[in-house]
Amino acid sequence: MGILVRLYRSSLGKKYVMGVTGLLLFGFVIAHMAGNLQIFLGPGPINEYAVFLKSKPLLLWSARLGLLALAALHITAGVQLALENRQARQSRYEYFKVVAASFAARTILASGLVILAFVVYHLAHFTFGFVDPQYLRFEDPLGHHDVYRMMVAGFSNPLVSAFYIVATGLLCLHLSHGVSSTFQSLGLRSKKSFPVLDKLAKAAALVIFLGNSAIPVAILAGLIR
Repeated sequence: MGILVRLYRSSLGKKYVMGVTGLLLFGFVIAHMAGNLQIFLGPGPINEYAVFLKSKPLLLWSARLGLLALAALHITAGVQLALENRQARQSRYEYFKVVAASFAARTILASGLVILAFVVYHLAHFTFGFVDPQYLRFEDPLGHHDVYRMMVAGFSNPLVSAFYIVATGLLCLHLSHGVSSTFQSLGLRSKKSFPVLDKLAKAAALVIFLGNSAIPVAILAGLIR
């Protein structure tokens, strides 16, 4: 444990924490999007998906707490690195100055904090029902929680949908730089592989933006009722 603490105190250790937690959170974002996109298949599939998750409370809450821990580590390491970099006023990876100067890189800390606020609202909105408690009382004909109806009701509010779309855009801006930088932090990115990894990161971010934004847009357009 002492070795891990000493490693974390170094900039390199924080970069490893950022890289590993970033990759795991990226995987969750993709899985979460895939689950939500089942709304396009109708009420049955997405409600059955929700029943499956809730039938395994130990696994579900372990995953939630694990994701919370990953997010806390990712944010803490990111803020500490940003403060260290500000003090140093110099990048350790000089041949990546173009990336470091990009808009996504300059705003990665700010976008990360906005994303955190969005995640808190998202949990309060759909998971815990703090925003609108009646959502948790929706039931389908089988007596299960009607997630389909909840999502339609939630995203029928244009302001809520706009907030989700903007937050998704910031998330994808964050990912467009963060995913590529993760390979750098883990020592897996070279000058030769950088262009390919950078394009893949931007393509993945675009797919995630389109996939997540499609849900509120389809509901507002009346394609999903």
